[in-house]
Amino acid sequence: RYIDAGTTAMANLAHDWFRQAERDLAQARDSAAARRHEWACFAAQQAAEKAVKALHLALGQEAWGHVVAQLLADLPLPLPADLIDKARVLDNFYVATRYANGHPAGAPFEHYGQLQSGQAIDYAGEILDFARTEMARPRDG
Repeated sequence: RYIDAGTTAMANLAHDWFRQAERDLAQARDSAAARRHEWACFAAQQAAEKAVKALHLALGQEAWGHVVAQLLADLPLPLPADLIDKARVLDNFYVATRYANGHPAGAPFEHYGQLQSGQAIDYAGEILDFARTEMARPRDG
C-alpha cells in the first residue's frame, strides 16, 4: 500500500498536493455558500485526502487510496486524539454525495444540508491545519 518515494521529485509533489487541498477546501466553502451541500461535503473530503497525501509525500512515502482515516492512521506521527474520528465522518462523503445509489432513496443533494457541509468543512480544515503544521516541522535526516 505504501512505497518509499525515494526521490526529491516525488517529495516536491507534496507542495502541489497541499496547494490543491487548499483549493478543494475553498471549493467546499463556495459550494456550501451556494447551497450545494453535497458538493461541499465531497470537496471537503477531497481536501482532507489530498492534504494527508501531501504529508505522506513530505515524509518521503507515497500513499494510495481514498480513506482519509486510514491515510492518517498510516502516518508515522502522533495524531490529535479525535482526528481519525473526524476523518471517518469525511470518509462517508466520498461516494454517497455523488451517486444516486448511495442512499436508499432520493438524489444525493436531498441528503445533505448546512449542518453536514459545515461540519465537513470544519473537519477538513482541522486536517489541513495538522498537515500544514507537520509539513513545516523540521525533520532529522
